Amino acid sequence: MSIPHTWKTPAEAALQSSAAGASEGVSAGVSAGVSAGAGGSDELRARIWALLEQVSDPEIPVISLLDLGVVRELRWSGAAWQVVITPTYSGCPAMTQMADDIVAVLAGAHLPVEVLTQLAPAWSTDWISPQGRQKLHEYGIAPPAALPAQPAGARVLRFMPRQEAAPAVACPRCGSQETVETSHFGSTACKALYRCLSCREPFDYFKPY
Repeated sequence: MSIPHTWKTPAEAALQSSAAGASEGVSAGVSAGVSAGAGGSDELRARIWALLEQVSDPEIPVISLLDLGVVRELRWSGAAWQVVITPTYSGCPAMTQMADDIVAVLAGAHLPVEVLTQLAPAWSTDWISPQGRQKLHEYGIAPPAALPAQPAGARVLRFMPRQEAAPAVACPRCGSQETVETSHFGSTACKALYRCLSCREPFDYFKPY
């Protein structure tokens, strides 16, 4: 299911009525692609992906929406570029800000853009890129553990989770695995709060799901 986000801003209105006018760099490539009518060249798409790489997560600014796995698809509708995003969890309060930031970046490059929210398949921490995991670690957030393998196309939901020993969470500051969970919810709902027994420092752990 996709839920469209629509805006009626002066910048968007100007984009819809403008036929040309790109100046340099990405803007020039964007104008050429829009006038081509079929979404432009592979080079143009690469430039747009590079623009999207500049959009960071509002809650964790060191990681981009691409590295977080939130941006799922880029496509040309015939009238606008459609960017498909998936929330990290239903009701995530940062989704509106994410959509606004994507619109701002692409509109700044003279791109007609529409942001669509796609709820299925549900986002998973396995979608975070290796680069994103490294950025989380360097920022002081323990990256999520890998999820157990599941049959292709299946997501098993357990309303009563099995009582299994939780994997050790290494401290992102000193590397020690002597850590304990102090709260199942940290600075945001998708993170838990931990404390390292070696360096005594608290840290967030991005919960795997």
